[in-house]
Order: sequence, then C-alpha cells, then structure tokens
Amino acid sequence: MAYVANISNDEVAALEAVHFDGRIEVVETADALARACNQLSKESIIGFDTETRPSFKAGVTNKVALMQLSTKDCCYLIRLNKLPLSRELIAILASKTIKKVGADVRNDLTALNRLRHFTPNGFIDLQTEVAKYGIEDKSLRKISGIVLGKKVSKAQRLSNWEAKQLTPQQQMYAATDAWVCIAIYEKLTKSNQ
Repeated sequence: MAYVANISNDEVAALEAVHFDGRIEVVETADALARACNQLSKESIIGFDTETRPSFKAGVTNKVALMQLSTKDCCYLIRLNKLPLSRELIAILASKTIKKVGADVRNDLTALNRLRHFTPNGFIDLQTEVAKYGIEDKSLRKISGIVLGKKVSKAQRLSNWEAKQLTPQQQMYAATDAWVCIAIYEKLTKSNQ
C-alpha cells in the first residue's frame, strides 16, 4: 500500500479522532506493578510511550512521571513519579523477544535511563519505520493521520503528569498514545506483505 509523504495540520484536524477502547489500569503500587509486569512479560508486542510534567523554564527538564505500556486491549499507566523503575519493568524494557513500538523512542529511553541505567532491546521507532514507506512526517499525530486516517488528540500533552490523580482525559490520552503505536505498526507491516 502506498502512503502520502506528508499531511497538513488542517488535513489532520479534519480527521476523526482515534481512541483506545480497552481497559486502562493506573499502576501506583508495587503489587499492581508486579501484576502488570507479569501480564506484559507474556506479550509479543507492546505500545510504548512516556509523559513528563512540562517545564516552562528554559533549561529545566523534569523526570519522567509516567510510562505507558499497552497491549491491544489493556494499557498500563505506570506512575514513575510514585514508583521506581523496578527489575521486572527493566526486564521488559531489556527483552529482545518483546517488541516495544513507540514514536521518538530514543528521547524516551534517554529520559528513562536518567532514572535508572539499563540496556534497552526490542524497541521499534515508528519515526524510523515510516521512512521505509516514504512517509516524511515524524509526529505521532501526523503518522496516525497518514497510516490510519485518524488523528491522535494532543489536548492533554502539556498537562501535569505528576498530579496526585490522573484525570480521565489524561488517562485516555496517555493510553491512546501508547496503543496507537501498535495499530500503526501492524497496519504498516500488513501492507508490506
């Protein structure tokens, strides 16, 4: 299947929004994290993303507050501002057998390595992947528009990811960002067969 190289902001804005319609689990305790890692370790492909509380001061960056790991039907929102990067979590991020698909993966992994050093394996960056299909746009919003014909909302991107509780809107935004990476990757690879 052939894809257009670029899509305008106006074209993306006119598209229907895509939403994750599976189960969302906010992971804030060690027990919940152990259960999530147990489930995720059985998967062959996971959508991956992180969120950081925005800093509106030059030269100031905050630590990763949230890591989203999504299967096709459940997204785990792991509150890294409340939990450490555990051994079980690192085992998933370092696994060569579990594909982890995201966009701009390098920056996310650099930020995670500031929390605890590990060697990532099995990551697929959609920004690299889409180039093989002649797609030049690199934002997840535009990649989704080109490949799926649907837009990813960015309304919650600059919200406070360290808030005491994540709002339903933050949860949906975060889950969609991770899950949509699987949907895009699978559509690309199916169109290549």
